[in-house]
Amino acid sequence: MSEVKISAEPRTEFGKGGARRTRRAGKVPAVLYGHGEKPKHIALPAREFAAAIRNGGANQLLALDISDGTQALALPKAIQRDPIKDTFEHVDLLLVRRGEKVTVDVPVQLTGEAARDTLIVHDHDTLSVTADATKVPDHLEASIEGAEAGSQVTAADVQLPAGVELAADPEMAVATVTAAPTAEQLEATLPEVETADAEAEAEVGEETAEAGEPAGEENAEAKTEA
Repeated sequence: MSEVKISAEPRTEFGKGGARRTRRAGKVPAVLYGHGEKPKHIALPAREFAAAIRNGGANQLLALDISDGTQALALPKAIQRDPIKDTFEHVDLLLVRRGEKVTVDVPVQLTGEAARDTLIVHDHDTLSVTADATKVPDHLEASIEGAEAGSQVTAADVQLPAGVELAADPEMAVATVTAAPTAEQLEATLPEVETADAEAEAEVGEETAEAGEPAGEENAEAKTEA
């Protein structure tokens, strides 16, 4: 994965208020740490950072050019997003050096098609690997071509690029192939749904009838008095 150059500037305001003002200014609050150095609070341009993550993934290597005259290589360690606005709230960045080995979680993509009448269950979407900090893959691949029901893809089955080592348990399940439900099995669940709907309708009818009874009695009493 090639590095992406991105500008940054020191951040002097902290806390929730400072973070909100940073985001309103079109920047992402971040903290840079690692190698025993004192954490440095910085702000990243939101659009540039979003483009870097969108194109390179969550493990995109960043070449930071900080306005205080310093430069650094960093990998995103933790990214906080706003689930509603789909914006970046905060980023933890890990300082790295060229040639240094790092352990990261990399997304796993399944390739090929399993046998007919099967379903694929993704047990784990990412896999922990160790790689050169400047050569972290943006994704890994595992084949499910022709896989029959009952088979399983483990971490050991995932294809690793040269220089990348598996850090996870080799026997960890990445994906499981199961038999797809038959038409008969699907139909067997329909009566239960229909019964539940009928019971719900009956309950609504009873509540409506009960709600109407008092009004009828009051009307009858009013007519008698008249």
